[in-house]
Amino acid sequence: MKKFFMFLAVVGIMAASASIAAAQEGSAPSTEMDAAALLKGTGEEVPLHQALKTKFIEGGAGFMSLIIICLIIGLALCIERILYLSFAKTNTKKLLAAVEKALEEGGVEKAKDVCRNARGPVASIFYQGLLHYDQGVDTVEKTIVSYGSVQMSNLENGLSWISLFIAIAPSLGFLGTVIGMIQAFDAIQAAGDISPNVVAGGMKVALITTVAGLIVAMILQVFYNYILAKIDSISIDMEDSSISLVDLITKYNKK
Repeated sequence: MKKFFMFLAVVGIMAASASIAAAQEGSAPSTEMDAAALLKGTGEEVPLHQALKTKFIEGGAGFMSLIIICLIIGLALCIERILYLSFAKTNTKKLLAAVEKALEEGGVEKAKDVCRNARGPVASIFYQGLLHYDQGVDTVEKTIVSYGSVQMSNLENGLSWISLFIAIAPSLGFLGTVIGMIQAFDAIQAAGDISPNVVAGGMKVALITTVAGLIVAMILQVFYNYILAKIDSISIDMEDSSISLVDLITKYNKK
């Protein structure tokens, strides 16, 4: 799964590099912008992909490509986490009922088999707890707590990278804006006059990168919060089911 998303990231980088190469060719940018201007002049609606290409070129291929790379890699990481958490979700009530039935019918060994054949972090925690049954209920409880921390770390794996792209995308946009402003003032200085066309053109190019960076950050933030909500849901299930497992083992031990 991780190799697949790494492949998506590489494809995204290659696509962004191709966009840079296309934008650096003298005829390509003018053709795109002239076509968009022609459509606007005739009153026809500019297609979305045409408008996006035009804004990409106007914002500067370098910074816009970096922002797109942040979006592609960030989305790949988000999708990987969402799929992982979806597979990690377990019907804890059904699992607890199966473990309780196994304990009554075949003892601890049969309960281990049930947990071994189930998927998700809850089943793994149950299995680790049952492995230490012969050492007493207190040891089982400590094992469940310790291994629960390990499973939580696995659930949160990769979130720091998503946070990085959420932070770096608008930062790249602001950096592009500052550089665009510097270029605009350089153009004013070279012209020797504050022309509205020079100022407006430079400001427009500078602000496009900021808008792109903020849009990327907002998209990734929505996915990030969704992932956190799923992790919280799974962690609550882990805690509740772990308490129920300790109660089952205590009840079985008394028998």
